[in-house]
Amino acid sequence: MDSMTYKTAEEKSDEQIITDSQKAASNYNYDTVSGSIYSGQGDVTFSQTSSLAPMVKQPDALQTAPQPSQIIIVGTAHVSEKSVNEVKDTIEREKPDIVAVELCKSRYDSLKGEVKDSEIPIKDILSGGKIYYFLVHLLLAYVQKKIGDEMGVQPGAEMITAIDAAEASGAKIALVDRDIQLTLQRFWSKMGFFEKLNIVVTLVASALGIGSSKNIDIDNITNQDMVTMLTDELRAASPNAAAVLIDERDAYIAGNLVKIAKGGNKKIVTVLGAGHKTGVEKYLKDPKSIPPMSSLTELPQKRFSFMKVLGIGIVALAIATFALLIMSGTPIELLLLAFGWWFIINGILSSIGAALAKGHPYSIITAFLVAWLTSLNPMMAAGWFAGLMEAKQRKPTTEDLKEVVKLESFKELQQNNFFRVIMVAAFANIGSTIGTFLGVYVMVQVTGHNPIDLISAGLTAIGL
Repeated sequence: MDSMTYKTAEEKSDEQIITDSQKAASNYNYDTVSGSIYSGQGDVTFSQTSSLAPMVKQPDALQTAPQPSQIIIVGTAHVSEKSVNEVKDTIEREKPDIVAVELCKSRYDSLKGEVKDSEIPIKDILSGGKIYYFLVHLLLAYVQKKIGDEMGVQPGAEMITAIDAAEASGAKIALVDRDIQLTLQRFWSKMGFFEKLNIVVTLVASALGIGSSKNIDIDNITNQDMVTMLTDELRAASPNAAAVLIDERDAYIAGNLVKIAKGGNKKIVTVLGAGHKTGVEKYLKDPKSIPPMSSLTELPQKRFSFMKVLGIGIVALAIATFALLIMSGTPIELLLLAFGWWFIINGILSSIGAALAKGHPYSIITAFLVAWLTSLNPMMAAGWFAGLMEAKQRKPTTEDLKEVVKLESFKELQQNNFFRVIMVAAFANIGSTIGTFLGVYVMVQVTGHNPIDLISAGLTAIGL
């Protein structure tokens, strides 16, 4: 019977928690760890630290029965020098076969500096609502960097230390966290409008240093009482965010640890944030409670959001105004005049937005030319076109993206090609939205109609 035992780095007692990991593995379709690099959702990704390093130390030749795999959990604060030292000391003391870290492949590559400089697929970012969770990701990274600067510790330093210590000892590295992009997509899609608003306002305030702050000792964040307090605050502010960022990842990490432990005879040091420690331990005590990996990696169905309702409402207002003007018997000359004002007002305000973001002249012209049409189509936005034109001229790269969180002033941000594309898209959209409301008002005025009479005439025309 394959089994495993886990303990935290601080525990010194001989008590061990034994579970039937083979049975748990079969329940969740775990694969035997063979030393090859795993890929695909739900699998553990191993970073090959050395072509000569064995996947697992071979048991003694006289040993006939496999011993339980041992999982040692080190809970850390991501910007704490104390955590960095604890990680290093634990790996050097325990000499594990495998070091599991709270990273996915993309975050591992980023920490290792292995991300090649290439152009960013701006079209994918600007479409499908991805721009919003992408901006939240940048805000989260910026806030964490700001805390790290104050503490004199690079964000993720404890993970880098774990990786370096594993490489130095010949241990394998297991990347056991869910892909960051998948987590952010689930995070954003599962929250309601007011939850999103609350999260964004909180992050912006933190980034700007606005609002009340608590005197929290970073070195004490790994204390369980402190962890409970902080996670409870997140759950109160945004239950859905806590479920995706904490609970789901607890299950995902625990599932991958059970997979690694299968077969026995392995010592695994696991380095993860203190906020995940309790949840992961709970699942390791009862692997049967780990939900299927497929349920943690699928994207939720798109919902009919408040922002979509608002966008469609704005478009409906503009189209209804044109329809009412026509049904009220407005002369063609006045209709053409009204349309001219609509075109000019939408175009000017959208292009002003692009100009305020210091967009390229071609981007400003693009915003001017498309704003009148995008305001009448809920599937399009002036900012998308202006942003794509800006990206074509500036060609932002992954290096620009990495530099965003390092910049200290808004002036520096405006000089960053990636941030400028995002700003051009956002400001052009804001200008176009304002232009829609103002354009509707001006159209009614230049045609000489009273809004109430106009609505009454429209209702009469359709027999109401």
